[in-house]
Amino acid sequence: MGKSVELESNGKLQTLGKFIAQQITESSCHRITFAQFMEWALYHPQWGYYAAAPTKIGATGDFATSPHLGADFGELLAEQLIEMGQGFEPTQPLTLVEMGAGQGLLAKDILTYWGDRAADLLARTEYWIVERSPALVQEQRQQLHALMQAGVSVRWCTLEELPDRAIAGCVFSNELVDALPVHQVIRQGDTLQEIYVTLNPQAPPAAPEFVETVGDLSTPRLAEYLAQLDIDLTSDRYPEGYRTEINLAAGDWLATVAQKLDRGYVITIDYGYPGDRYYHPLRTEGTLQCYYRHRHHSNPYLYIGEQDITAHVNFTALEHYGAKAGLQTVGFTKQGLFLMALGLGDRLVRLSQSDATDRATIQTVLQRRDALQSLINPMGLGNFGVLIQQKGMDGAVSLLGLQGEQ
Repeated sequence: MGKSVELESNGKLQTLGKFIAQQITESSCHRITFAQFMEWALYHPQWGYYAAAPTKIGATGDFATSPHLGADFGELLAEQLIEMGQGFEPTQPLTLVEMGAGQGLLAKDILTYWGDRAADLLARTEYWIVERSPALVQEQRQQLHALMQAGVSVRWCTLEELPDRAIAGCVFSNELVDALPVHQVIRQGDTLQEIYVTLNPQAPPAAPEFVETVGDLSTPRLAEYLAQLDIDLTSDRYPEGYRTEINLAAGDWLATVAQKLDRGYVITIDYGYPGDRYYHPLRTEGTLQCYYRHRHHSNPYLYIGEQDITAHVNFTALEHYGAKAGLQTVGFTKQGLFLMALGLGDRLVRLSQSDATDRATIQTVLQRRDALQSLINPMGLGNFGVLIQQKGMDGAVSLLGLQGEQ
């Protein structure tokens, strides 16, 4: 059923594809969950998509993120982090933890801005980067080299290496959760089944072909996830063949983050929906998307290891699992509103008042204005969700970035 692809014969694609095919062959049921397939396709340490991702992110790669549009996104986020940092005792060390820092652009913009506007905070702050990709760590080190030479404290680690309750400050991520591996499920009759990846038995061993099959749920956690969100995909509201995703990894990730946080905030910025919109009956094919050279499609079995695979974030689930782990939701808003509340509108006004007359400067002003508009475009980046949760902060929390909260 569903999508399939014969492995192509060029280098990395063939190597990773053959590795996954071998794992399927050696598995007890000769199949793997889609979540396992996605994990290997993105994060295999040698051949996964993010194993050599610096060449794939940005204007010339497969996709671009908000920091690629200039320093404004990082500077405005830095304003929110300054406000958060000022809620701690002036002598208390602070920790900023960026989860999945890409090429290091956001870290560079935040730390540079703090150096100019909040040097006192920066002097008592450690900036930790949690990154799985060795190639991206190398890129981040290059981006941040000058800042580190100037004495800014930047460290790298895995999430597991952070001691429990070690963080007093903020853990934040931009477009991280959408790339966590998801399970795929489908309604068949009155039951919910899981989609697995297997091999076409008719294909020759030298040219294996991935195909999908369905079976019972691989873990009861999938049904528990939906039940806890009061979603019944077998009800009459949902049509036969309704297909969607369940992101168990996001809940596990957030629980671990909460365990590492002693006091402070968690900011999650990503594209996604509240639970009722995520599992809307008309969203019959789910949200899974693949990105290859700035084009998107829905077949994850093409360009294996050479394309990004993502699924939208269920923000209701993040709030639910955060609450179970001891995180309180401070607020949820859209990126456009968040950035406007932090001063993006003032930046646009200043650009409109530019008295530049030379062609090069005018072109620069226009390009920056376009970038700022892109950050708040309600049909694009401006529609991203911004979820802020907190732990251990005394009293009612009111944050500048949530002043335009929906």
